[in-house]
Amino acid sequence: MKIAIHTLGCKVNSYESEAMIELFKQEGYEEVSFKELADVYVINTCTVTNTGDSKSRQMIRKAIRKNPEAVICVVGCYSQIAPDDIKNIDGVSVVLGTQFRNEIVDLVKQFQQDQKQIVKVKDVMRLKTFEDLNIDHFSNTRAFLKIQDGCNNFCTYCIIPYARGRVRSRSPESVLRQAQELVDHGYYEIVLTGIHTAGYGEDLDDYSFYDLLVDLIKIKGLKRLRISSIETSQIPDEMIDLIASSHVIVDHLHVPLQSGCDETLKRMNRKYNCETYYQKLSHIKEKIPDIVFTTDVIVGFPGETEEEFEKTYQFIEKVGFTQLHVFPYSPRRGTPAAKMDNQIADTIKHERVNRLIELSHQLNSQYAKSQIGKTLRVLFEKEEDGFFIGHGDNYLLVKVSSDDRLIGQIRDVIIESYDEILFGRVI
Repeated sequence: MKIAIHTLGCKVNSYESEAMIELFKQEGYEEVSFKELADVYVINTCTVTNTGDSKSRQMIRKAIRKNPEAVICVVGCYSQIAPDDIKNIDGVSVVLGTQFRNEIVDLVKQFQQDQKQIVKVKDVMRLKTFEDLNIDHFSNTRAFLKIQDGCNNFCTYCIIPYARGRVRSRSPESVLRQAQELVDHGYYEIVLTGIHTAGYGEDLDDYSFYDLLVDLIKIKGLKRLRISSIETSQIPDEMIDLIASSHVIVDHLHVPLQSGCDETLKRMNRKYNCETYYQKLSHIKEKIPDIVFTTDVIVGFPGETEEEFEKTYQFIEKVGFTQLHVFPYSPRRGTPAAKMDNQIADTIKHERVNRLIELSHQLNSQYAKSQIGKTLRVLFEKEEDGFFIGHGDNYLLVKVSSDDRLIGQIRDVIIESYDEILFGRVI
């Protein structure tokens, strides 16, 4: 039996897809490309934007056309938000939302036996427990570890709390056990991930995200720990001190900004203003001089004037991020922002996106050149055209030439030059 899966959306979706593939493989299934003929197709959907919904439907129909006799499973955020839309597509066999994915193989068997459509979608807002989905093997040299699900923030542009529910944390015992298993399988770096990663522990008694970090850095053999994303409000002084003193937690934080304008942040229902955001990052920089910050920015949010955008542009320059992930605002049906007045024209959004992408290139290049002559710890992940390539602790890509096979190793590298990527030599 052959299984093919197509994943839309975020890294959490990718993690969950890998976990489902592992469940199928344990039952003897062979994974094949989504372009190939398969007995079971799984479409892991995204609903962050209306475009995500459309792409999800497109991939469902593509699988049905590819093999009308196959079992078509649709899971994820879109099917959680709009299960009726999914089940009414002729040819869909199994519909799951953002839970019960650990039952997917059994549900496929049930459909194969009964030939009756299965829809198993429950109200996630009432969920209290985390669904464990383990992955022991990744195609990369770094391993992702999902530690929580859900979000309590309810930003006005975001549908995800309604698709994922409120914060639910994986038990500390399960996280630590999985982390040790990943290290035992040869992964030097673990990336902690989730829908609202540092929200971990909000639903636990007397155990916080900081406590988890303290326990994780004690994992035998773990060389590098990275946090996929963290809000400024979730970085207490004790965590700053821990990062400063630890050789395992990297000196890189991805801290979502979304806008550098207080008026826009208020409309977004973000829980900070620019001054508190800047003060927090400045405080971290004082304690950890070599730390770098990357961020997310949404442009063209409803009501964003040229003046507001300029405030964002100037604030980004002031902070000095090393990389920006820039997104044009896209209305999502069912969110407050989609109903706001003064929606911004697509042409203006794209012009602003391009300006920030250019700024991101400038900031990244400027920081990368400042690393020439310094020594970085690099985890090598792939070989390409005779060079080994990997990420430094600061998340910059580094290329070296070596007679040794470096993939999967962490080595000290002296940076010698920069040409869109850092070049160096292994010490």
